[in-house]
Amino acid sequence: MPSFEVDRRGLLRGSLVMAALAGTTAVLGSNTAAAALAPPRTEPLPEVPGMLGDRLGNEFWYRFDQYTAFAPSAELAAAYEVLRSRFDRFERDIYFAWRDTNAAGTYPAAFLDVVTPIRPQLEVLSRAQLIAFDELYHRHDPRLVTAFIDFGQGVLFDPRLAEYEQEVHTMNGKPPVGYHTWHAFLRAMMLLGIDRGRWRRIAPLNGLAWAVQTVAKPDTRVVSPPLPRETVRQLTRLWLPKSVAQLDEDFLSFPYPAGMS
Repeated sequence: MPSFEVDRRGLLRGSLVMAALAGTTAVLGSNTAAAALAPPRTEPLPEVPGMLGDRLGNEFWYRFDQYTAFAPSAELAAAYEVLRSRFDRFERDIYFAWRDTNAAGTYPAAFLDVVTPIRPQLEVLSRAQLIAFDELYHRHDPRLVTAFIDFGQGVLFDPRLAEYEQEVHTMNGKPPVGYHTWHAFLRAMMLLGIDRGRWRRIAPLNGLAWAVQTVAKPDTRVVSPPLPRETVRQLTRLWLPKSVAQLDEDFLSFPYPAGMS
C-alpha cells in the first residue's frame, strides 16, 4: 500500500482480531461466516479473463489504486498538488518526519507540527482511501484480513494492471517501503482526528501485510505460491492484536520487522 504519488501503493483490530484469533474461516480464505457481514450488492463483479486469486480482493486493491494513484478525483489531485508544493517529496518527507521524531523522542508533538498544516489534504486522502473499503466491505468485515494477507503473499493476479507493468496486487519496491510510508500517513490522520477509529482498526492489517510480504517475497508480475497455512495463522495471531503504540515500535525497524528478513 501505498505510495501516494507516482510509485504504486502504496486493518482491522476489534471484531476482526476476535474473528482471527478464534480461527475464523476468513483468515484461511473461506468466506462462509463473513458473507453475512458483506454489504448488499445487486450484481456480481464482472469476470476478468486471466485473473487469479480472490475476486473480491483483486477488486478492492484495483479500486484502491485507481482512486488513490492511477485515476484520482479532481479533489485528490488538487490535494496532491498542495502536498507537492509544500514538500520536496511528500511521501518520503512525511515518513522521515514520523521516523525522526520517534527516534528523537519528540513524537508525537513534533510530528504534529509537520502534519497539522496539511490537515485539509489528509482529510481528502483519507476519504479517497476509505471509498474502496466501503464500496466492497462491511465496516467490520473479516474478509479484509484475507485481502491484506493475499496482498502480502502476492497471490492476486490482475490482468487489468498490465499497463502499469505490475499485474500482481502487492507492495512494489525492493525492499517494499510503502508499508512504512502508509503507517506514517495513518498515524498522521489518527493524531489529527481524521477518521481516527477507522485507521486505528486498519493499521494492524498494514503491519500484517508487511510481515507476510517479508516472508513471502512475492514477484510483482508473476503470481506467487501461497505461504503454508500455519505460517499465515502464526503471523495473523501475532500482528492483528497489536496496538498502535506497538506498531509504532515495529515500524521503526527497517526495512523488515525485527527478527525477520
